[in-house]
Amino acid sequence: MASNVAVKSRYPKTRRIRFQFGENDSSGKYFVNDDMVFSHFVAGLSGGFPPGEEAFIRSVRRFADQITDPVLKKRVAGFIGQESMHGQEHRRLNERLIDMGYGIEWFDRDSVIQAQKRFEQRIKDHTHLAMTAAAEHYTAVLAQRVLSSDEVQAIPGEPEVWNLLNWHALEELEHKSVAFDVYRATGGSEARRIAVMATMIALTFPFTLSALAVSVARDPQARRQPVRLAREAYRLFTGPLFKGLMPELAKYLRPGFHPDDIDTSALLERWQAELFGADGALVDHLK
Repeated sequence: MASNVAVKSRYPKTRRIRFQFGENDSSGKYFVNDDMVFSHFVAGLSGGFPPGEEAFIRSVRRFADQITDPVLKKRVAGFIGQESMHGQEHRRLNERLIDMGYGIEWFDRDSVIQAQKRFEQRIKDHTHLAMTAAAEHYTAVLAQRVLSSDEVQAIPGEPEVWNLLNWHALEELEHKSVAFDVYRATGGSEARRIAVMATMIALTFPFTLSALAVSVARDPQARRQPVRLAREAYRLFTGPLFKGLMPELAKYLRPGFHPDDIDTSALLERWQAELFGADGALVDHLK
């Protein structure tokens, strides 16, 4: 297990970055390995990230005046900065994906966002924050899989989209415990934390499958190839992103669990160097 002191001394760093989507893209509409289902899945993830991350930021800010630990205050500032940049760059990617024919514009409709805000106002502040902490575990688990799997990294795709996903995954690991620590520091209970995660596990997969099915169903080319769709869906859900995912998510349900119990420090150091070291792949993307 990683040392909590060592992990928490690394403040999440807000990197001002800009990606160049579409400038050298020769991959066509199905930009992930010419795979219709995988491409729709990634497009759906990207579509949901900006409003989702803004909701995460709101949940943490509701407790800003209760955070007294100066280290946690700095970590929260880094968390907010990183999540804001994620939303900004995913919105830029989403504009291109919508132009390519992906039906993800609904995630960012004002009516949807206002409904989300009304929901947040109706639930208890700690429930909203517990939802964020649970969602951060989801993203950390997926991020770890993306960055640690040679099989995932070898999947052909539009290079700048992969650059975005690797950057996003790195920063999800850098701030994976921030919302969780705010929840604990402000008196959030274990019972609520576990109950919220159990509910989200029960709801997330049906929602994800439904959203993916609707997105694919709106694609005329995909509708004409049901056998290919079935083959690609099977490959996605039995592949390295999803195989064995549930046990990793369920670790969060253990009483006393902390995100830093899962040691990703070596993976972080590797990818911080690969992306932002002296010869890092994304150094020229920084503003």
